[in-house]
Amino acid sequence: MVNVLAHFVATPKVIDYLAAHQDWLHVRFCAEDDDDTLHAELPAAEVIWHVLRPLTAGDLARAPRLKLVQKLGSGVNTVDVDAATAAGVAVANMPGANAASVAEGTVLLMLAALRRLPQLDRATRAGTGWPSDPTLGETVRDLGGCTVGLIGYGNVAQRVERILVAMGAQVLHTRTHDDGHPGWRPLPELLAVSDIVSIHVPLTEDTAGLLDAAALAQMKPGAVLINTARGPIVEEAALVDALRSGRLAAAGLDVFAVEPVPADNPLLGLDNVVLTPHVTWYTADTMRRYLESAVDNCARLRDGHHLVNVVNAPAG
Repeated sequence: MVNVLAHFVATPKVIDYLAAHQDWLHVRFCAEDDDDTLHAELPAAEVIWHVLRPLTAGDLARAPRLKLVQKLGSGVNTVDVDAATAAGVAVANMPGANAASVAEGTVLLMLAALRRLPQLDRATRAGTGWPSDPTLGETVRDLGGCTVGLIGYGNVAQRVERILVAMGAQVLHTRTHDDGHPGWRPLPELLAVSDIVSIHVPLTEDTAGLLDAAALAQMKPGAVLINTARGPIVEEAALVDALRSGRLAAAGLDVFAVEPVPADNPLLGLDNVVLTPHVTWYTADTMRRYLESAVDNCARLRDGHHLVNVVNAPAG
């Protein structure tokens, strides 16, 4: 029997899927905001299925039987990988498993921000949508008529590109080196020419604060910023200033510097921002892929086989 602590709330479909493996897989569930249950369950856990709530060195120290932290997703910045490595615990992720969902969620935010969807929804509900706001004809754009700059060019970004190209958009991208692709541009040039800039890099020491006040000032006036990667990649205070001043037309954000978003975050009070609570990845299709990968790695652990997508080299 492999004892798993799943750090999320199970739905009936999750329970149904796992029922086929209950003869060897024992899964306990814990809500991400329930630290009391988390700490009570950690001593028995051999595997943690981790989503977003940071998993600290202190948490890992409470789990003496732990062998694997399985990230449900790709970004492991919410896991203390160094502490896991020192404790002999493998950390694995699932690169590409949520790419389709995040890509579609990215394009959703682009369209919602570009077409001023939240404002139009509110106006329609309030009965003030008629006659039409004449500024729509001056500010709202067709996505297919835009130049879109992708910061990063991994699984998600490449899927976004395919969708956008099908819609008629011109797509550019940047990464740390010229990859020979005709759409590659250095970051300053990409920022200067893109009507929409979308972030698709992991959070690292190098990318934290990548879009600071200076970088945002390089963006094309009236551009739209989309972030479905990690919040700290953008300097939020500078973004608020750019949105308030009108230098940037809008933003679509699924991620934030602090999550859950504090009630006093000024982004919440801006009409030209579309917000979702870090859920562009969260679809039934992605959850199925996550569960398949998580169960597979647990079976590998049970059988003494090599784990897949391990991102560290655990001691011992």
